[in-house]
Amino acid sequence: MSETKFRDLSDLDTLDDFLDEEGIRAEVTVRAIKSVVAMQLRQAMTERKMTLSAMAAEMGTSRAQLNRVLDPEEFNVTLETLSRAAKVVGRELKLELV
Repeated sequence: MSETKFRDLSDLDTLDDFLDEEGIRAEVTVRAIKSVVAMQLRQAMTERKMTLSAMAAEMGTSRAQLNRVLDPEEFNVTLETLSRAAKVVGRELKLELV
């Protein structure tokens, strides 16, 4: 049986350092942001007792498109669509460079 070899991570101080070294920081950040936005939209829909059909109708889109908006693994969603979804549930989408 071979012994598992672990990488020396002593030179890495933060998770960001690790993600940068692996070259995956941007991808991980995008995935995390999309997951949080999808979760927040679902939560706001629940608070308003809003069905998928009602939400899609208010957005002027299909349920299939709304499912893509609410899918944390679907990244082919425009900022305009996310903004419309936020508005329908009484929220605002904010995007900033830091």
